Amino acid sequence: MPHTTPQPNDKKPAQATMFPGSMTTRRKRRRRIWPWLALAVVLAAGIGLALSPRMGNEPSATYLTEPVTRGDIENAVTAVGKLKPVKDVNVGAQVSGQLKSVLVEVGDKVKQNQLIAEIDPRSIETKVAISSAELDNLKAQLQSKQAQLVLKRANAARQKALLATRGVSQATVDQAVADLAAAEADVKGLQAQISKQEAQLAGDKVDLGYAKIYTPMDGTVVDQSAKEGETLNANQSTPTIVTVADLSTMTVEAQVSEADVGKLRVGMPGYFTLLGQPGKRFTGTLRQIKPKPDTTNNVVLYYALFDAPNPDGELMVDMSAQVYFVIGEARNVLLVPTAALSTRPGPDGKPQTTVKVVSALGGTEERVVEIGLRNRVQAEVKSGLKEGDRVIVTTDAGAAARGQGGNSRGMRMRMF
Repeated sequence: MPHTTPQPNDKKPAQATMFPGSMTTRRKRRRRIWPWLALAVVLAAGIGLALSPRMGNEPSATYLTEPVTRGDIENAVTAVGKLKPVKDVNVGAQVSGQLKSVLVEVGDKVKQNQLIAEIDPRSIETKVAISSAELDNLKAQLQSKQAQLVLKRANAARQKALLATRGVSQATVDQAVADLAAAEADVKGLQAQISKQEAQLAGDKVDLGYAKIYTPMDGTVVDQSAKEGETLNANQSTPTIVTVADLSTMTVEAQVSEADVGKLRVGMPGYFTLLGQPGKRFTGTLRQIKPKPDTTNNVVLYYALFDAPNPDGELMVDMSAQVYFVIGEARNVLLVPTAALSTRPGPDGKPQTTVKVVSALGGTEERVVEIGLRNRVQAEVKSGLKEGDRVIVTTDAGAAARGQGGNSRGMRMRMF
C-alpha cells in the first residue's frame, strides 16, 4: 500500500479545547459583583448629598411660615384677680352676754330685718327692772320735795308780810327765804336725777332690744364666727356672729401692674374667665381704680375693680379670675403673627413695619405693611398683604423650636 510521508510545511487547523464548567463560573462571578457595585453607588450618592450643603457656596435656611388669616383681634390689659361680694356686712352683737341661739346657717338666704340670733336677755332685763325702780324712787322723792317747796314758798311770803308790820325780825325773813331757795334747789336736783335715770332706763331698754340680732340687708350668710353658748364681750369691740353678703353682683379685684394701669379708664369694658371655666367669659365694666397701690417685693400693683352680674350664683367668693380690660378690638380683619413683624427706618427716616413673604416661585420677598391693632400674639394688617399669603415667622433653630411647640398652621420650608 502506498505510504504517504507528511511534509514539514503542512499546518494543521487549531482546535479549541472546551472545559465544561468555565462559562457557568464566569456568570456566577458577575452576579456576585453587581450587588456590591450597586451598594457602592448608593453610599457614594448618600455621602455626596450629605456633604453638598457644606460644600456649596450658600448655606441652607429653614423657615417656619404662617398664613395670613381673617378673624377678630383685641388689645387688652391682662391681670389676675379675686372675686368679692359687691357688698357685705359683719353682723355682730352690740351687748355682752351669752349667745342663746343662732337661727341661720352658712349658705342661707336672708331678708332685711330678719331675726338671725339672740343673746340671753335675762341680765339685761334685770338692769331694766333696776333702772325702772330707781326712776320710780326718784319720782317719789320729787313729789315730796315739791310739797316741801310749796310750804317753803308760803312761809317766805308770810314772813315778808309780818316784816312789814314789824311782827318778825329781818333775820327770820332771811331764813325763810334761804329755806325756800334750798327747797327749789332740791326739786331741780331731783328733776335732773330723774332725767338721767330716764336716759339710763331708755338705754337699758335699747340694750334689751339689741339682745335680738337682725340682718341689716338682703343677702346670703357666707360665714359664721360665733356659736351658740359662747359668751360675747361687746365692751372692747363688736363681736361678729355672721357675715352676710350680697352675691347677686360680684366685684373682681384685679391686680394691675404699674406699667399697665395708665391704660385703664373708668367705664371701659372688661371680662374675666375662671380657673374651672376657662372657655366662658363673664363681662363687666371697670368701676374704680384704687389710688393706693399694694407693694410686695418692690412690685407695685394697683387694684382695679369692676362688677359682674351673678344671677345664677355660679360666681363664688375668693374665686381666682384671669382678667382682661379691652383697650381696642376689631372684627373680621386680616391677621398676621406678631412674630413675623420687623421694624426698620423708611425712606423718610420714620420707622416702618415689614414682613417677609414666601413668593410664588418659592423665594422670599420683603413687604411694607400697615398695622392696626396688635397684641402679643397677632396684629391687624390694614394693607400690604392679602388673605392666604404665607409670612416667615422665624428661621433655623427658631423654626425648630416653634415647630415643636405644636403650631399646626405653621409650615417648614428649606431653601438652598
